[in-house]
Amino acid sequence: MIMGPYDHGRLKSLLGAWALAACAPEETAAVEAHLTDCAPCADEALRLRDAVRLLHPHDNLDMDPALRSRVLELCLTRRMPGIPMPGWSVPYDAEAARLDALLADMNEADWGAPVQLAWYDDDRPAVRETSVAGVIGHLLAVDGLLALALGLPDPLAADAPAAGTHPRTVASPTERTEALWRVAGSSYAEQQSLAREFRRKHASKMRGEWRNQTYTLIRTAGFAGSGVGDVQVPYGGGASLPLRDAFLDRAFECWIHAWDIAEAVDYPYVPPTPEHMHLMIDLAARLLPQTLADRRRSGRAAPPRTLVAAGTPGRTLHLEIEGKGGGNWYLPLDSPAAVAGPERAVAHVALEGLEFCRLAAGHVSPAEAAVGRDGEREAVEDFLYATASLSRL
Repeated sequence: MIMGPYDHGRLKSLLGAWALAACAPEETAAVEAHLTDCAPCADEALRLRDAVRLLHPHDNLDMDPALRSRVLELCLTRRMPGIPMPGWSVPYDAEAARLDALLADMNEADWGAPVQLAWYDDDRPAVRETSVAGVIGHLLAVDGLLALALGLPDPLAADAPAAGTHPRTVASPTERTEALWRVAGSSYAEQQSLAREFRRKHASKMRGEWRNQTYTLIRTAGFAGSGVGDVQVPYGGGASLPLRDAFLDRAFECWIHAWDIAEAVDYPYVPPTPEHMHLMIDLAARLLPQTLADRRRSGRAAPPRTLVAAGTPGRTLHLEIEGKGGGNWYLPLDSPAAVAGPERAVAHVALEGLEFCRLAAGHVSPAEAAVGRDGEREAVEDFLYATASLSRL
């Protein structure tokens, strides 16, 4: 904490002037440095900034949103966090901050825009129309799975859907979202039927609950110790992810749904940093062998060509990601436990990083994805459909 001429008391007294952009440059620097270390003052600063925005709703002095997004992206890669964070939680923190900045920039009319949520269900495209508040409610409900794993309160509380008697059994992300939407009335049609002022307050309340939960998740993970990344997060239906991967999954979903909102309100929105996108792509690549095996068991993928013992080399698909987040991955085709490598590659798939993420999010179909391919056609088709099946509401 900065002391001397700028002790805590004086810095706190400057928050009002800071919110109005009325501080001298030296005072502004001191206040903003203080806000990274003092949570109470940071919370008060946010409240004051929100109040100033309400007092001057039409005095928008922001620069071009595209420039703002680029500056924010740079800041998120350079700033030191105000609370300790494990490396695997940083992409989630960054994507949540970017989405919150988008929501802060939206005007009142934008909150009423219809948002299309798209994914793949049983190899068929699925779409749901909701409101901006509905999207934030969806993120709140599914992020609640991480909260439960960390021993935090469930944001759905008594409204959480039942999912069996075993203590580690939970409802799926879709079931949790549907439960919240039923209670909150977050469909687009329901939101449009509400008075404008009530709709704005409802959206603001949903945003506040989501933002507070995001902050609590990051803070709890930061202080929980090194072993917390291995805690399993149940996703319903017997599926689970270690917490470190669940945070990456939520970072990906936060980005994708921020993108959905940005498209609905015609707001320029850039992809994550290359480093963060690489981690998200890597998670998808690690999930694909088991996803392919599950699809094979359900009859939605071709059976394995050969029986491969665990730990032995097997047929391999070479996944090449170009551009942002790029790299090379070698995926086993006949068994998730087989050893994959370039010497056993029977198929090669090349996609640009953003296109791969769109495919994994269910925002482009396997038939329409811009993909370079070579080798066994059947292996490539199974890979593309397995990637699309990673998506969900």
